[in-house]
Amino acid sequence: MHGILVVTGTGTGIGKTVTTAALAAVALGAGRSVAVLKPAQTGVAAEEPGDVAEVRRLAGEAVTGAELARFPEPLAPATAARRAGRPYVRAETVAEEAEKLAARHDLVLVEGAGGLLVRFDDAGTTLADAARLLAAPVLVVAAAGLGTLNATALTTEALRSRGLRAAGVVIGALPADPDLATRCNLEDLPEAAGTPLRGVLPAGAGALRPADFRAAAGSWLSPELGGSRPDR
Repeated sequence: MHGILVVTGTGTGIGKTVTTAALAAVALGAGRSVAVLKPAQTGVAAEEPGDVAEVRRLAGEAVTGAELARFPEPLAPATAARRAGRPYVRAETVAEEAEKLAARHDLVLVEGAGGLLVRFDDAGTTLADAARLLAAPVLVVAAAGLGTLNATALTTEALRSRGLRAAGVVIGALPADPDLATRCNLEDLPEAAGTPLRGVLPAGAGALRPADFRAAAGSWLSPELGGSRPDR
């Protein structure tokens, strides 16, 4: 992997940050320089570690971290900024910062907040707009269980309608004992999404010791993402 990759999700709490950490760990292991950009961190106090800190903890401190804005309430960035009385994040600013990081790193991972069309600002710009400005592919992190086919298909349809390229789908947290719907989703997601399944992370991956996380990360991701897991 090289260049800029945007990481979005079909919702919140589905494993975007751990997936970003796995991507970073694999790239670092291959000798590449890596930066992670979080345009808007919400629901975290000023003194608390955010998603960038978690990526660096899991993948390694060699990752360059950047955070454009932080808002204390766990809300969409536009709403959180408005309620906090702070400046909005703009898609243009996200793109500019990502390009600056790309000039100094082999791989830049831009991790969104929530889903693809969550609003950054009062103009309604989103992570999709930043990806369009960057002409960057977008990796979709999806849930494993019932309902994920529709949510993932809607996300990839939104990408295609905007002329954006999906870099594939990654399941952010696969239970150790998946139910029937989850097992079927592993087979059905590529067709529903119209893009390959590029990785499957086990539930609890983020709780592994960092050394164990880094050693295992490549087995969760496909060769397209720098790992060794076969595509579907």
